[in-house]
Amino acid sequence: MHEFLEFTIIGIVLGSAYAVAASGLVVTYATSGIFNIAHGAMGMFMAFVYWQLSVGWHLNPALAFVLTVFVLAPLLGAVVERAVIQWMDPNNVATTLAVTVGLTLLFFGLVNNYLWKPTARVVPQFFGFDGFTFLGVHIDWEEVITVGAAVAIAVGLRLFLYRTRTGIAMRGVVDNRSLIGTFGGRPARLSTLSWSIGASLASVAGILVAPRLQLQPLILTLLVIDAYAAAMIGRLRSLPMTFAGALIVGLTSSYALGYIPNTGIWASTPIQGLTQSVPSIILFIVLLALPMHRIRSGTPQRHAPLAPAGFVRSLQGGVLLVAAVWVAVSFMGPGQIVKLGIGLGFGLVCLSLVPLTGWGGYVSICQLTFAGLGAYAMYKFGSGGSLLGLVAAAGLAGVVGALVALPALRLRGLYLALATMAFATLMDNAFFPWSAIFGFNGEVAIHHPALFGLNVNSNKAFTVFLAVVFALLSIAILALRRGPFGRVLVGMKDSEAACATLGLSLTTTKLLVFTLSAAMAGVAGALLGGAESVTGGLSYQMFESLLILAVVAIGGASVCSGALAGGLALGFLPANAQDAFIGAGTIILAFYSDGVLPLVYSRANRWWGGLSAPGPAAVPLAGEERGGALAGSRAA
Repeated sequence: MHEFLEFTIIGIVLGSAYAVAASGLVVTYATSGIFNIAHGAMGMFMAFVYWQLSVGWHLNPALAFVLTVFVLAPLLGAVVERAVIQWMDPNNVATTLAVTVGLTLLFFGLVNNYLWKPTARVVPQFFGFDGFTFLGVHIDWEEVITVGAAVAIAVGLRLFLYRTRTGIAMRGVVDNRSLIGTFGGRPARLSTLSWSIGASLASVAGILVAPRLQLQPLILTLLVIDAYAAAMIGRLRSLPMTFAGALIVGLTSSYALGYIPNTGIWASTPIQGLTQSVPSIILFIVLLALPMHRIRSGTPQRHAPLAPAGFVRSLQGGVLLVAAVWVAVSFMGPGQIVKLGIGLGFGLVCLSLVPLTGWGGYVSICQLTFAGLGAYAMYKFGSGGSLLGLVAAAGLAGVVGALVALPALRLRGLYLALATMAFATLMDNAFFPWSAIFGFNGEVAIHHPALFGLNVNSNKAFTVFLAVVFALLSIAILALRRGPFGRVLVGMKDSEAACATLGLSLTTTKLLVFTLSAAMAGVAGALLGGAESVTGGLSYQMFESLLILAVVAIGGASVCSGALAGGLALGFLPANAQDAFIGAGTIILAFYSDGVLPLVYSRANRWWGGLSAPGPAAVPLAGEERGGALAGSRAA
């Protein structure tokens, strides 16, 4: 009984921390319609600010807390909203997710590489380890504060949002922004206020959990991601249900950690990883269980996508790429050739998102998970460079992709993205660390494939081979895009209801594109492992999949060249600069949602068309029909 009480108290405290974090998510989503993936990163950032004030600069802890939570955190939320969020369309789920993912990377990169040196830091508890004993269990005052703060925040937000004029207006902004303005409200200020409150709540969550976890940027960021399950139990609207959901997640996690065996013979099995993945498992189950009509999913904006390149043009582009890589490796040093090969490998992973995200509009945050499965298959079945390894990589990743897609076929938009994130987190904890996958050391050597006697063992030859594979896959999927399947895919992105009205099979199309994308990522993972020579489970973590999504979105998810540019950026950017630079780069998506290269191509085509023959006005870019800065760019 004593042990049960201990785990119950731990679960309540953990659930209370989840409740504080999830409440901030609910506030920002319920008042702006944008799910803030960067919520955890903002909380982590402010926890470091609190440490700097209280420990680094020796301010009184209470004063440091007040400055962080009530001054600096709201200011950060306001700056993010005014500089980035206000320019985005909440209905464009893919763009809002990509931008908030980019903000996550930006804050993580700033903390991890620029503002604070990586070292051990401890945030002291407000009352040390003082506390009291309840039924034989010691309870710290810090734990009481966490529970009390969660209850106070839940009650206070409920009263504010439903009993005050400002709170009611904040909830109304997301439903009808123009109507609020008609009745004298100020939608811009209300949205800024909601993001300030959200950032303040994120900072409270970060500060409360930091003393127990130390100041580890990744751990603090991912801890708030565990709160997504609680927010979804509350359907991103109900604060009481969110609080109850947080307690469910916290208690289940605590009981699983305490009662599921993970020592002795179980230590070398995925059981231990499953206990760490309880919040992700709950999130996946909740997403599948909630009635779809009660889940609000954004409707993509109507847009005029770039016409796919014809066969001749795509063939010319492929030949040009291979020739350029062949010339480049002739002049590069060994280190640069390896970077180019890794960049092309990442480019292949990014290419797997083009049909899924760029054409279909479905966001996946587990592409590197599928790549990891491909690397595992290549390691197991590609001994000596056997082509069976590549076939197994495509087959294993494709089958797993289909199995993930089957229960998630009813999901779309944000909820589909969160489901893939939950799956990736589960694989991070339970599959990749397992010694039976990548050995006891966690790393294995991946051989270069042998192509019917063709020697690609050298780094130069293998890099050129990667360029050939990228060119062939690009030509193949562009041919698919020009055919009936591609047209249905683009039509589904524009309006699933219209496609269903025409009698098109949405379920089959969605399942096929998920399987295709996962299989492509599996092949990419097998080849990326060969480019890196040695690979392991840590190379395919969910957090790295955020990088993949961000670079594809920046380059342009609808064009193959955007995937290539994103992969090369990952290959050549220094590891300590990737997060911050790529995160900052996603801000451009708030203004040009299609990405950089589609914008360049559209401008170039418009300019070339104006020179060759005057004609009807060019079709506006996706997003240029909206006001603000985009309207100014159209006028330019």
